[in-house]
Amino acid sequence: MYNELYAAWQREIDDPTLGGLPPDFYAKIAEYLRRIKEEDKVLDKKSVKMNLLEHEAQNVERMLEELLGARYRKIVKTVTKTQKLPSELLTFEEAKMCETFAGFAKSYHKFADDLMQGQLVVEPIKVTVRVEANVAAPAPQPHKRSTIRFLKNIPAIMGADMKSYGPFTAEDVASLPPQNAQILVKQGLAVLVEVS
Repeated sequence: MYNELYAAWQREIDDPTLGGLPPDFYAKIAEYLRRIKEEDKVLDKKSVKMNLLEHEAQNVERMLEELLGARYRKIVKTVTKTQKLPSELLTFEEAKMCETFAGFAKSYHKFADDLMQGQLVVEPIKVTVRVEANVAAPAPQPHKRSTIRFLKNIPAIMGADMKSYGPFTAEDVASLPPQNAQILVKQGLAVLVEVS
């Protein structure tokens, strides 16, 4: 399995196009790594075989990490450019993950083309509402916010509610989603303000 991984890694590093992998490639690699780690547990820590096994595991992990990174970039580039899934080159896992991205890329390209033509066609979203008799609708929840005072300048951020906030300068006070406020306070960029 080491030789198969090495050949796949070498091809992805050297060739700018996406290479094909057998559909079960990652399953075999996972099994291979599991066997190495199991053997690692039973060998004498000072033996030559143990030393060789540790080096092999490190090489496998490094090659696998580089292979995954290279394939990710190439798959995204291919799907974005061609708007279709190169399924004959993908493993089972890659094909499954790419299904939704291929649809997104195709839709986004159509949107961009339409927009460049001065057309913006927004398709309505169909929503089915089922009403049950004698059931009171839940009261709408007020948007919860945390008020913070900034200690440092920060650029605009995307809130947990998917709204843009900022940019902020030191001493600015803002009301943000609690998740974002906690992160900023934890990073020492802001302090919580008590509002009464």
